[in-house]
Amino acid sequence: MIKMDSKAQLTADIIAKVAEGKTNIVNAAKLLNKSRRTIERYLKKYQKVGIRFIVHQNSGRSPANKSSEGVKRAVQALIRDKYFDVNLCHLRELLANNENIQVKRETLRCWAHEIHHVKRAKRRRSQVRKKRERMESPGLMLQMDGSPHRWFGDKKSCLIAIIDDATSEIHAEFFDSETTLGCLKVLRDFIAKKGTFKVLYVDKAGIFGGPKRCNFSQVQRACSELGIEIIFANSPQGKGRVERSFDTFQDRLIPELRLNNIKDRGNANRYLQDVFIPQFWQKNIEVMARNETSEFTPVPGHINLDDICVMKDYRKIRNDHTFSYGNKFYLIESPLKHSIAKQRIEIRTLDHEGFTAYFAGRRLTVSEVIEPTKPSMFDLDIQKKLDVLKLADELNNVTEAARLSGVSRDTIYRHRHILKTHGPEGLKRQITKDHHHKNRADKHLEKTVIEFSLDNPHLGQAQVSRQMKKVYKIDISPNGVRGIWLRAQMQTTALRIQRVSSMAVAS
Repeated sequence: MIKMDSKAQLTADIIAKVAEGKTNIVNAAKLLNKSRRTIERYLKKYQKVGIRFIVHQNSGRSPANKSSEGVKRAVQALIRDKYFDVNLCHLRELLANNENIQVKRETLRCWAHEIHHVKRAKRRRSQVRKKRERMESPGLMLQMDGSPHRWFGDKKSCLIAIIDDATSEIHAEFFDSETTLGCLKVLRDFIAKKGTFKVLYVDKAGIFGGPKRCNFSQVQRACSELGIEIIFANSPQGKGRVERSFDTFQDRLIPELRLNNIKDRGNANRYLQDVFIPQFWQKNIEVMARNETSEFTPVPGHINLDDICVMKDYRKIRNDHTFSYGNKFYLIESPLKHSIAKQRIEIRTLDHEGFTAYFAGRRLTVSEVIEPTKPSMFDLDIQKKLDVLKLADELNNVTEAARLSGVSRDTIYRHRHILKTHGPEGLKRQITKDHHHKNRADKHLEKTVIEFSLDNPHLGQAQVSRQMKKVYKIDISPNGVRGIWLRAQMQTTALRIQRVSSMAVAS
């Protein structure tokens, strides 16, 4: 039995008519849209095997290059369990390198679609933008930016990268966040390796001297000292070279960090700079510049990058050769021939732990000045109580000391007992959340009043006071009821009804 579709049925009918002489080869070629040679070949085969000529010789056979079902199941299991966040091109490389399995990309796509595990690229509606050609020579323009993301582990970190627009040569490092110190470190390391360049292309973030920090950007100051011009992009697409590099990093680097069980910043930086960039980025992403003449300039010998790529602040020296920094006072101890009072010194910060002071390029030796501190309110309160107790001892009369100081006799006796038992520190006023005034009702009574008020939300404070005396034999004034209501935030009928409704919904 031969199964044929409509097209195969038409071909068989026309070839049969040609064999019977009912039509000629030219008309058959026009009807089937085939060449004369093909019709002759069909006719010869029809005369030899009959209607079976329409069946292709490979029908029912498996392709010679078809992968086995075992390999397919193994690859799908790896996609589900191990490579679930890897794109198809990266997956093909990982299977070849790590699992020794060679599979074509389209085959992988079909297998991944069967189990609904395909990592798709983000598709956003965007404006039509004119293509900008790369710079002709390396070192003419570099782009710099940071990408906060969950790169490794459970916490977010920031990858700060600087990339050459002409060749896509890149240097990147992980930091806790996109900070000025991080940007300065990446800039310093790249310049130390390649030299200074002409232009730095960045966004309008305050770190780089954007509108919000146009007068005190440390990165802009460092670039100015190195002779590097900063250009600000009006959109992320303007600096697309570095933006697309982050897409590649997020697509490939995150799965590789996970597969290598890297969860800390130190190991992530080592893998990025020693493995990922040399083995993947330099081989697959970097390109040759149209003009091989480099525009990088070696750093002059008299320039120390560590003195430029740092945080710099300035302070004015006082007449006694002291200055303030970080809410502390410091004294200049370096031997000086002449006074530098009223002059400005430079404060350089390499990290958040310490600083160094410089004047006219010379490092100064400084020491912290310990200033006497004012007594706190607690110290003054303790001293006041001690003075009253001293007065009572000098007069040997508690009543007279109470009259002169305005403190009650009970308070003086109580403070004398605390001083004898716990010392001066015991006189410090202890204010806690559960502190009760001596006239305040106990918790059990407050709870009883609150429960009765919620059971009878329409009763006023005078009626609740009378009912508490009549029903519970509790003597409490209307003002006492009012105070309990205020502390429980149920001083009005509406609030009490609302509290009852919320309790009913909760239950």
